[in-house]
Amino acid sequence: MAKKNKSETAISGAEAAKQRGFKMEKLSPAREQRVPVLGTQDAKSTASDWQIKDRVYYLRSGLSPLTYTIKSRGIYWFDEEMGYEREIKYTTNQKTPFVDEFKGDSRLGHIVFVDGVLKVPREKQTLQKVLSLYHPDKGRIYSEFDAIEEAKDELIDIEMEIEALNIAKNLDIDQAEAILRVEQGNKVSNMTSKEIKRDVLLFARKNPRLLMELVKDENVELRNVGIKAVEAGLLTLSGDNRTFNWASNNRKVLNVPFDENPYSALAAYFKTDDGIELYQTIEKRLK
Repeated sequence: MAKKNKSETAISGAEAAKQRGFKMEKLSPAREQRVPVLGTQDAKSTASDWQIKDRVYYLRSGLSPLTYTIKSRGIYWFDEEMGYEREIKYTTNQKTPFVDEFKGDSRLGHIVFVDGVLKVPREKQTLQKVLSLYHPDKGRIYSEFDAIEEAKDELIDIEMEIEALNIAKNLDIDQAEAILRVEQGNKVSNMTSKEIKRDVLLFARKNPRLLMELVKDENVELRNVGIKAVEAGLLTLSGDNRTFNWASNNRKVLNVPFDENPYSALAAYFKTDDGIELYQTIEKRLK
């Protein structure tokens, strides 16, 4: 059960850890897609390579209380070798976290993060193993600091940013405008070509993964053509966002399916046999 004793304005666990001299993740773009999920095999392989050392754990993004308590009992871990779930409990007087290996009475310990950080010295091996190997909240509520993994992830992030910047630099102005419109909307229509090139580079630096995804998405440019057609007065979009018409004669071009973005629907229509002719006509008139 989590206990929050401070307002939501408190700094994050990662930020608090930074202030104490540890370099923490935010999560980075590279790691968003590969947050580790603790499983039986992961715990087994990690346990075999276990190192006795000081360890630091920190709350993940979105959690920033003065104190935060995670459960230290009622945890179950499936042991494939034994073929059953074993109860895990953190105690202050037992040498193992496995309840079925306890000897005598057990004194329950509490697992509390202070300012988003929990530093566990090498002497507290039971607590470290609960947090590093068996606790289901690892990778979800908290993470363990790993300097080597942090360095690897930073390198991946830097390489991704460089790749995105190179892609953004080589975009033609129409592609750059289409991509930037996703971020800035109709504001792009009033920007100069130099402003567009500058802002798409800033976009690449800020969110390299999204930029590279948008470059591969052909619908981005098609949506941009539709938006420009409406802005140029070639097409009109009804007030309820349900119908596109030719502005010159009010002839209906497309009914937008219910609950769909009108420009996404128009982009999809552009790829049909009937829509290709419309697209080509609009492109010629926009030039």
